[in-house]
Amino acid sequence: MNFDVKAVPSPSYVVEEQLLINNLQKMKTIIDQTGCKILLAQKGFSMFEVYPLIGEYLNGVTSSGLLEARLGYEEMGKEVHTYSPAFQEDEFDEILRYSDHLVFNSFAQWRRFKGRIQKSEKHVECGIRINPEYSEIEVDMYNPCFSHSRFGVTSADFAPDLLEGISGLHFHTMCEQNSDTLWRTIQVVDEKFGPYLKQMKWINFGGGHHITRADYDNATLIHSINFMKDKYGLDVYLEPGEAVALNTGFLVATVLDTLHNGMPIAILDTSASCHMPDVLEMPYRPEIIGASLPNEKPYTYRLGGPTCLAGDVIGDYSFDAPLQTGDRLVFCDMAHYSMVKNNTFNGMNLPSIALHTVKGETKIVKQFGYEDFKGRLS
Repeated sequence: MNFDVKAVPSPSYVVEEQLLINNLQKMKTIIDQTGCKILLAQKGFSMFEVYPLIGEYLNGVTSSGLLEARLGYEEMGKEVHTYSPAFQEDEFDEILRYSDHLVFNSFAQWRRFKGRIQKSEKHVECGIRINPEYSEIEVDMYNPCFSHSRFGVTSADFAPDLLEGISGLHFHTMCEQNSDTLWRTIQVVDEKFGPYLKQMKWINFGGGHHITRADYDNATLIHSINFMKDKYGLDVYLEPGEAVALNTGFLVATVLDTLHNGMPIAILDTSASCHMPDVLEMPYRPEIIGASLPNEKPYTYRLGGPTCLAGDVIGDYSFDAPLQTGDRLVFCDMAHYSMVKNNTFNGMNLPSIALHTVKGETKIVKQFGYEDFKGRLS
């Protein structure tokens, strides 16, 4: 962390531009070595202030529907890939306008919208999402291939007679995993869908690739990409979201009060429920700069948010000194799945968004207030 925590409002998400560039450079190395294309999955990170920067390194964006497709089209201006479990009739023509690739979740969806695509003056590459029925994700909530999943077409339900107009296949089976998992998945995809890959122009490996993690195995990723390129002559896409912004952002919070109920408690101006919902949904325990696990340092506190939700608890942390009202705490790795998932439950204001630039300047990109809260309601 290189910025002054007192130079931003509290609470604030702060992204460090240099850390983001470091991640992008790692991904550009994979692009340069393999000729693959890497896309930003906007569902994980949609801070469009840095889209021009991301576009200098990556090939475009992936979208989960109309709003993300438009955002990527307008703010990055490169390739826009759009996938949805089911497209809405009244949005499809606009989605078509913004997208370069459309991935359909079922052959029924493909049949429903095929005519509109054929009538369009714009050329759009179309694909089908497949379900290899193989995943190494242990938690069903994050496993696209768990029993009775709604995502993708299994080999048993694949319809080769409907492939006219389909130029690619897409799979997404991973979450925060290394490339050894990808390689095992590709072998399953090759076995189950190999005959159809011979008819394709491209394949999309989806997301969940932790490319920018310190222990990530680039060699196996490169081998996986080259396997599909060499065997089938396919263009290969990857669409990581978390890996783009991994360890690039922070959430600055302030202690509002301390109290005691069987143990010391600190109330922050930052809510797990509203501002870092994955802390409760995953769940996981974010690191705080200068803090440790409970009882490792002299003073242990339970940190909670200001909402009425009893479970709005971030976790237990220990500190070198007692916490005081006004102390600032800095949570780590708060760029991805934070801004895109936060909410105003209980009338909580959203954290400001800031960028610490490579020039050493801290830029307040966005601040929120009453009108943002009211504008979501009626």
